[in-house]
Amino acid sequence: MTARRTTARWKRKAASCAAVGAILLLGGCGGEKPASQPAPAGQQPAQRGQAAPPGSGTENGQGGEQKTGNAQKAAPERLSIPSLNVSSTLESLGQKKDGTMETPVDPDKAGWYTPGPAPGDKGPAVIAGHVSWNGKPSVFQRLSSLKAGATIEVARADGKTSKFTVSRVAQYPKNKFPTIEVYKNIDHPGLRLITCGGDYDQSQHYYPDNVVVFAEPARAE
Repeated sequence: MTARRTTARWKRKAASCAAVGAILLLGGCGGEKPASQPAPAGQQPAQRGQAAPPGSGTENGQGGEQKTGNAQKAAPERLSIPSLNVSSTLESLGQKKDGTMETPVDPDKAGWYTPGPAPGDKGPAVIAGHVSWNGKPSVFQRLSSLKAGATIEVARADGKTSKFTVSRVAQYPKNKFPTIEVYKNIDHPGLRLITCGGDYDQSQHYYPDNVVVFAEPARAE
């Protein structure tokens, strides 16, 4: 009986993680899409300067504290990756109508997925960004070159700075994305940086892979 209950719990947990992961799959993180063609699933047409989608917070991403249920989260305001010379204020990212995660409007900025945990809170916080835009490098253009041990800092609206250490960097085909591995529940603060990867298909305006950076809380010095 105990074994059956354990199995049932694991299946419910796996299904929950799969549902979250399906929402968070990042497709439109680089390139440009002609207006005359529909964007592939999970992609957003490259339209610089378009208005922030409804529910995504302020256009500059600095929305202060965000409320989810009865809990309030201190919104992240700036992402810094010293080894890549990346310093970006953060847009707020929600969900598109097809259930996929929105991508940043400004290709030079990363964005925080607001329905998920805030960086520094318990759980896997997600920050996404474009790798390129209309043939030009974007904020996460060098993300795949990040090394284990590198430092990531996230300044929050509550005045705190959450520091993380990269544990590993992985690249996955979008059609074989390991949902549970990336988005499973954890009992400590975690951070996932996500962008596109692989060889860019010029004819489809599409990257076939996702690059995911896994980071854990930095040890106190």
